[in-house]
Amino acid sequence: MMIPYARKMQRYFHDIKIEMKKVHWPTKRELTVFTGVVLIAILVIGVFFWILDSGFTSLLRLILN
Repeated sequence: MMIPYARKMQRYFHDIKIEMKKVHWPTKRELTVFTGVVLIAILVIGVFFWILDSGFTSLLRLILN
């Protein structure tokens, strides 16, 4: 009864190994560039929302006072 389960697990890990060989792994340069792009995008979006939040806070204070 345990044999079919073991074969399924063996086949599963074998298929994972095959699929991992098909993956295009980024080079160190690509990884550095992509990471920089992500960090800059996060910074830009963060500043945008900070400005938006500050504007809405100022507007709300004007309305409530």
